[in-house]
Amino acid sequence: MTSEITLFVNPTAGSGRGAHAAQPAASALRDAGFSVRTVLGVDADDALRRAREAVAGGTGALITVGGDGMMSLALQAVAGTTTPLGVVAVGTGNDFARALGLPIREPAAAGRLAAEALKGGAVREIDLGRVGERWFGSVLASGFDSRVNDRGNRMRWIGGRFKYDLAILAELAAFKPIPYRVRLDGGPVREIEATLIAVGNGTTYGGGMRICAEAVMDDGLFDVTVVGDCSRTTLLKVFPRVYKGTHLDHPEVTVHRVSSIELAAAGVTAYADGEPLGALPLTATCVPGAVRVLAPGPAPVI
Repeated sequence: MTSEITLFVNPTAGSGRGAHAAQPAASALRDAGFSVRTVLGVDADDALRRAREAVAGGTGALITVGGDGMMSLALQAVAGTTTPLGVVAVGTGNDFARALGLPIREPAAAGRLAAEALKGGAVREIDLGRVGERWFGSVLASGFDSRVNDRGNRMRWIGGRFKYDLAILAELAAFKPIPYRVRLDGGPVREIEATLIAVGNGTTYGGGMRICAEAVMDDGLFDVTVVGDCSRTTLLKVFPRVYKGTHLDHPEVTVHRVSSIELAAAGVTAYADGEPLGALPLTATCVPGAVRVLAPGPAPVI
């Protein structure tokens, strides 16, 4: 392993926290004896190109400083390679880091953990989801939740979990059940009416909503959470339970564990890791051991 590692920084993440977080993270890594090179980009495409160049050049690790959007870019660079991924989570949602039990908004602690993992060989292989050429690490959202995500992303005047709560209330006003066509693991096509279908490699989205609360990131399977056709009143009762994962016990909620899923529905845009993925239909596949992460063992239940 080379002693030179790459910080992949989004300076605007978390209302500017990314810029402030890079220095303590870099200091922790340098104190551990690593040479640190920082990569920025003028836009997402430029940042991804630079990250891929760093990986191709043999960097010892690619360590993201930012939120889930930056992590999503980093996955496109490291998935399928031997280059380990570290995460300094200082964004709004930080769901990928949360699922791995990594520090949240503690850049120095995250930098020290990454350094210790590199020195001690504590590199964990986890699965990723793949849709076409796009990789995702946490949850693919479609339906009511993707519409909430879309609205939440437009609410730039407020951060954190509260903006998603507000987005939920706003979307309820226009809520209607969605007719889906679903195929699980190449089986028969099912036609269902549902509020949402979430495909989880990780457990959470939206800054801690445990929509796929029992998902395991290295079991080779997605946890697919289906919230059925329910009224606004029922949804108002069920959705707050997502923060603790207790919604899984509700009779309108079912969970399927599969290695692939085909989803189709008119007028629905999918999101993955909080980023727009594109309109349905799509096919998502779980790819075992697709990325190596600097994280200590299986993540704890939180």
